[in-house]
Amino acid sequence: MKRITPKRFLKSWGDRFWKLAIKPGKPFAFGKLSNSWFCGLPGNPVSATLTFYQLVQPLLAKLSGNTASGLPARQRVRTASRLKKTPGRLDFQRGVLQRNADGELEVTTTGHQGSHIFSSFSLGNCFIVLERDRGNVDVGEWVEVEPFNALFGGL
Repeated sequence: MKRITPKRFLKSWGDRFWKLAIKPGKPFAFGKLSNSWFCGLPGNPVSATLTFYQLVQPLLAKLSGNTASGLPARQRVRTASRLKKTPGRLDFQRGVLQRNADGELEVTTTGHQGSHIFSSFSLGNCFIVLERDRGNVDVGEWVEVEPFNALFGGL
């Protein structure tokens, strides 16, 4: 008897996609079962939280008739720490957005960025959004950030 996996189950139904070129959050399922939309979140806590706020929340807003994207406006700031990144996927690293001694906004990493390290959300206050083709980022380079307060309803 074949083992029933979510992928095998969903394959027997209608339209769907299974993987995304984002980090964290690559294993994400989306499609339609009969007349209902479904979203399958990844298993790791950081991946599940990220994909919910970046993908599911905007989808729910749109399906509810909201014309806004549901995503916060991104800001360009300089990074105060070196960021590791391998090209090939859009990367959402957790960071701390703050003012430096000159009063300018800058961002630092929360440290290790593993999809199982949920403390990166409690330590951080923003996503550092690194483009798909970008590699490592040196101190002083420009990056885009999305503040958490807009995502989490001002918490």
